[in-house]
Amino acid sequence: MYAIVATGGKQIKVTAGDVVTVEKLDAAVGESVTFDVIFLGDGEEITVNPSDLASVKVVEQFKGEKAIVFKFKKRKGYKRLKGHRQNLTKVLITGVQSGEKPKAKKTVAKKSDAKADVVEETAVEAAEPQAAVAVETAEKKTTSRAKKTKAPEETDTESSSAAEQE
Repeated sequence: MYAIVATGGKQIKVTAGDVVTVEKLDAAVGESVTFDVIFLGDGEEITVNPSDLASVKVVEQFKGEKAIVFKFKKRKGYKRLKGHRQNLTKVLITGVQSGEKPKAKKTVAKKSDAKADVVEETAVEAAEPQAAVAVETAEKKTTSRAKKTKAPEETDTESSSAAEQE
């Protein structure tokens, strides 16, 4: 089982037992922390639940490699050299767990056709609101297009009626 966790503005794919380097966390070495899980993957099945958590243990606080920032402008004598070292935390992923209880799989028994009809009707009823929204948006688009095309036609008819009156 793997999880995608978000920390420090980045998303990281982790599994239990991984050691990952992330941006600095406000936790002491040996302290346990939890990350929010974006989604869990189980090979075949992906679950998205906001109550999922990944428990981690802080292994080390350290600074990353030095990044050099050098600015200059040719033929002007302008040179600036600056270095930066990012504070980082190394964490051990101790576990990935789902916050919801596993649901029992539902099986539909085909004892009678009446039950099957009820299941089909509920599926149709669930799809109706989505279809209604799609129809409304299509109608709005066609009416706005019709308004755009009618405006020049109306001016043409007005000018032709004015020409007829003269």
